Amino acid sequence: MGCRNVEEFSCLNRIEEGTYGVVYRAKDKKTGEIVALKRLKMEKEKEGFPITSLREINTLLKAQHPNIVTVREIVVGSNMDKIYIVMDYVEHDLKSLMETMKQPFLVGETKTLLIQLLRAVQHLHDNWILHRDLKTSNLLLSHKGILKVGDFGLAREYGSPLKPYTPIVVTLWYRAPELLLGVKEYSTHIDLWSVGCIFAEFLTMKPLWSGKSEIDQLNKIFKDLGTPSERIWPGYNELPAVKKCTFAEYPYNNLRSRFGAYLSDLGFELLNKFLTYCPSKRITAEDALKHEFFRESPQPVDPSMFPTWPAKSEQTTTRVKRGSSPRPPEGGLGYAQQLAEDGDIEPGLGFHFNTSQQGVSAKGAGFNLKF
Repeated sequence: MGCRNVEEFSCLNRIEEGTYGVVYRAKDKKTGEIVALKRLKMEKEKEGFPITSLREINTLLKAQHPNIVTVREIVVGSNMDKIYIVMDYVEHDLKSLMETMKQPFLVGETKTLLIQLLRAVQHLHDNWILHRDLKTSNLLLSHKGILKVGDFGLAREYGSPLKPYTPIVVTLWYRAPELLLGVKEYSTHIDLWSVGCIFAEFLTMKPLWSGKSEIDQLNKIFKDLGTPSERIWPGYNELPAVKKCTFAEYPYNNLRSRFGAYLSDLGFELLNKFLTYCPSKRITAEDALKHEFFRESPQPVDPSMFPTWPAKSEQTTTRVKRGSSPRPPEGGLGYAQQLAEDGDIEPGLGFHFNTSQQGVSAKGAGFNLKF
């Protein structure tokens, strides 16, 4: 059976614009159901179709789960020049929602959100899928309290043994230190670091570390967690950026002071397990779901008991995901040369040091470059 035409839907309003497409709230003329229509950007094509869009569709079809956005069908424009993904409509994204909330989530609500996120991440990893761009603006929340992971534009399947991938993935504020330091062989651990950043954001209602560049992001992380060393992160001294930089020495983990009594000792223990420097020592989604934090009082609330908020997505204004947070990665120097399957994204500025001039040195906040 062929794809339906987009004319079979009534567009109600445009609700979101991201790097890889525009999302509309629409009504199915046949059933009367409200859906989300994501129009895929077609300018970066490979044999007539953008490879990021192919990857997103393929991943979503393989990753069906109650806490992952549901793809209903693919529809086309009148001239077959526009492609749309039809998805379940979900009222909120968590970033926009938290910007309007006067009070933070209760601890029990935070636990419920985190459990749902971890279930989705575990399902992805069990099916050999890396999301590679987990952040609050990519987490949707329904009026029934159901969290769904969305935006799979950077997601990809992985295998064993690991292959080299581009390190320029994950929006800067949620990017794991191994990526910031130039590692090309990575796995599920990068998603769990992002989960830790999101967990902290649920508690404080603001990003944990909002760096302006890769170096600034690393420096903010090191100030809170202490500067890593070979002792706590075997292989640290051999990381690409560590060979080119000398970072300021911050000897202690000061993260606890950011949360006070609002986060219990067990909660902080779990947060630290997400934000562990050494990727192989970082907690998995499966193990995180078993953590005692979820069993101590207050208990996770039933999703149906979540409060409801007016849905921004039902208003006529467009939500542009770029907002005040950094854009998702669009490449880096050498990005196009990584692997063909990662090569369709337009290059931008990534983590790179020019070593063509020997003897040149440079300094910045918290670091020295070594040439």
